Amino acid sequence: MNLRGCEAVRSGQRLDSTYLNDVKMIFTPFGLRIRVEAMRETASAIPGPANATVVDPAACGARPYHHGDLSRALVAAGRRILEAEGPAAMSLRAVAREAGVSPAAPYHHFKDKSELLDAVAEEGWHALKTAIGESRSRAADPRAALTEIGVAYVAFARRNPALYRLMYHAACNRAMMPDHAKDADSAYGQVAEALVAAGADPTDERELKLAQIAAWCNAHGVAEMAGFKEFEPLKEALGGEEAFVRAILGHVGVFGRRHRSARD
Repeated sequence: MNLRGCEAVRSGQRLDSTYLNDVKMIFTPFGLRIRVEAMRETASAIPGPANATVVDPAACGARPYHHGDLSRALVAAGRRILEAEGPAAMSLRAVAREAGVSPAAPYHHFKDKSELLDAVAEEGWHALKTAIGESRSRAADPRAALTEIGVAYVAFARRNPALYRLMYHAACNRAMMPDHAKDADSAYGQVAEALVAAGADPTDERELKLAQIAAWCNAHGVAEMAGFKEFEPLKEALGGEEAFVRAILGHVGVFGRRHRSARD
């Protein structure tokens, strides 16, 4: 193992996905020349000097990434730090270290920590959209789909508590939710679709919007309180947390009632 190269990997002394194996300074009559003997892509096998040793970042405790996928690797690293240590621990330098890249690398994609947090939050909204879409596909009928959405929402929040809070922190102070969070196929948009499928009148936009907000807020409230220790005996009596969540949602009007359509 090339210990000097390994130390360079750990300390982030690389240029994004590349690092210099050997640099020679040669004094000539015309001045100083700098010659690079070999430049290697991280963990690649580009030919170099016969005695050169390729440093494997994984062996040094660094996480290699595929060239061209740095932004996604940084967001994934941000999510790991967020869930393990909280948002205060997230910085561009910490994310670079977690992703195994140079301290300067994140600045090619994010100008500051705020942009990085927004990107991590956006990843959360996409993950919630996927979870809700999968829950709807498993539902026996349109009314059951509403309950499945609520259950999926609470489960997502409980599995990803720090990410969940970041998503709302990034959106609550804005005049409007980000576009990716309110598109028709977004998590929020799918609630309106499910309400219409369950019988809500799509032409009554105000009532549909109120029902959509009610469903979202009720699921949010359950997610916030589902972890209360006081509820543990009831959860146990009902057969676990999912059964507990289903029972609560069944008592909430927007999930438990049949929505009237324009034909009723």
